[in-house]
Amino acid sequence: MSIIIGKKIKLFALSSNRPLAEEISRTSGIEISNVDVVRFADGEISINIEESVRGHDVFVVQSTSSPANEHLMELLILADAIKRASAKTLTVLMPYYGYSRQDRKAKSRQPITAKLIADMLQVAGVDRLICIDLHAAQIQGFFNVPIDNFPAAPLLADHFLYSKHLQNIVVVSPDHGGVTRARVFARILNAPLAIIDKRRPEPNKAEVQNIIGDVSGKIAIMVDDIIDTAGTLIAGAEALIEAGATHVYAAATHPVFSGDAIERIQNSVICEVVVTDTIHIPNMQKASKITQLSIGPLLGQSILHIVKDEPISQIFDKIEHPEKSNQ
Repeated sequence: MSIIIGKKIKLFALSSNRPLAEEISRTSGIEISNVDVVRFADGEISINIEESVRGHDVFVVQSTSSPANEHLMELLILADAIKRASAKTLTVLMPYYGYSRQDRKAKSRQPITAKLIADMLQVAGVDRLICIDLHAAQIQGFFNVPIDNFPAAPLLADHFLYSKHLQNIVVVSPDHGGVTRARVFARILNAPLAIIDKRRPEPNKAEVQNIIGDVSGKIAIMVDDIIDTAGTLIAGAEALIEAGATHVYAAATHPVFSGDAIERIQNSVICEVVVTDTIHIPNMQKASKITQLSIGPLLGQSILHIVKDEPISQIFDKIEHPEKSNQ
């Protein structure tokens, strides 16, 4: 237990991303408390909190990444246990919001699963949610409790700005829906913007139709929120090279990396893919073309700001404009 400005604080971590939780713990100075997660022979999950949470402000770290259903059930069951144990508040740090791509009805008789997940979390007793780069910003409207949707673009852009020192850059959105995200990236890098015009004949498949903007003779940085099978990313990179780009880099918040995505990236024309650690990548799966940046320090600072009732936006102002941190 930690006591901050007279408030009793506890931090719990479930199984989706223990390394990120440890980074959050180091940054915030809040020790990770013990929770026992048991799986019965039939797959049912049981959770026992091994210390009192009565009257505490509790924070739980859990992405609902693969296996999404397992991680979601862990979170719902722990939330129920925490509220039944008389915690004062429950805040969930869910860096990756699973099912976020099912945010609307694209066809008749389809579910809006992102809304269903929101309902389940609230029924389980979650008082506040913290996410990184929701796939669709309108998901915030699915909740009747506070939800913070933090951007990862400044952190990713800083890598290219201060570590790569690239010149003659063009920032590329892989589709029309990602233009707002790419525009933020382009503003930080002071670079022009291009857009890949594509269509999806079926899920996880994309066909590039056209490139809007000048990429000839430039270093292209493709910016997206999720890399799943990497098919869209690689098709876009090949189209950029064909259009005259000299090199192609990529930046994305969530490294879902389904199937053989990492191997495909490693064998592609892409020079480097920069992602955050919202989703844990086991060491054995890492490749030389993939660079993973930690979002943990930002989330750790966010916990402290929430506990102290301070604005959270200040954290991201300092990332995007480093000179402010010295003022």
